[in-house]
Amino acid sequence: MVDTRKSPITGDAALAVARDIDDLWVARGTRALHADFRKARPARAELLALLLGPTGGLRAPTLRVGRTLLVGFNAEAYGKVLK
Repeated sequence: MVDTRKSPITGDAALAVARDIDDLWVARGTRALHADFRKARPARAELLALLLGPTGGLRAPTLRVGRTLLVGFNAEAYGKVLK
């Protein structure tokens, strides 16, 4: 567990969080975007846009469950992953 208010995770460190994952869930407002990395991996810039918030740091909360990464909070996505 890392408190990103004290030590922000940015750039390449944020990309390292997404290394070796199969599924990515990103909360965007009331929706959740799902990306299956087994089929296709987004380009570096697109992946950074999904992972980073407006301040340039990794969006919170970010939770890794096995080979799945949850970015931001969406109850539906959490329900699917944490069943």
